[in-house]
Amino acid sequence: MFTGIVKAKGRISAIEHRGGDVRMTVTAAELPWADYELGDSICVSGVCLTVVKLLADGFETDVSVESLDVTTLKQLKTGDAVNLEPALRVGDALGGHLVSGHVDGIGVVISRSDDARSIRMAFEVPTELARYIAKKGSVCVDGVSLTINEVSGNTFNLNIIPHTAEVTTMGDYADGTAVNIEVDLLARYIERMLGNDANRVSIDFLREHGYA
Repeated sequence: MFTGIVKAKGRISAIEHRGGDVRMTVTAAELPWADYELGDSICVSGVCLTVVKLLADGFETDVSVESLDVTTLKQLKTGDAVNLEPALRVGDALGGHLVSGHVDGIGVVISRSDDARSIRMAFEVPTELARYIAKKGSVCVDGVSLTINEVSGNTFNLNIIPHTAEVTTMGDYADGTAVNIEVDLLARYIERMLGNDANRVSIDFLREHGYA
């Protein structure tokens, strides 16, 4: 599990194609690599990956065909920046929200504009994910935990503060940038528990069950 609080901005230092899948090398001087072990999980721009080899300044990881098919990792090139977050340990602060590192789909930046010192960004997501996006709810974009400002159809808006723009890859986003989207875990589990009743959830239903 992760929190969506990025610990370092790393770089892809090597990509090796191996019979359809990929061995990827990620480096970041800021992380204490001596504290990590073979088999540890690290979230790379929203994707949970396993350390298969530790290096003095990073790690190597295998990226499966499935991960390449459903995430933006297939678009990465040597030298590209990525957001990094090692898995939670007992006692770590939960600063963002619970994130699994299992990407639900790929979204696209459709607009970017300055908003005082922050950046206002709009994203479009696949229609099947829009139902899980709620105003003032949480969403994980390329491994970054963020609060949703506005929702309209299958688009939503975020406010990116200067700190987030500086320490993550989000400061470099432009119109058309593809991003990994993980919706809130709670939204997915609530739908699963409701089963066929999910389509009849209304404000009256929520009031009846003590949620509004």
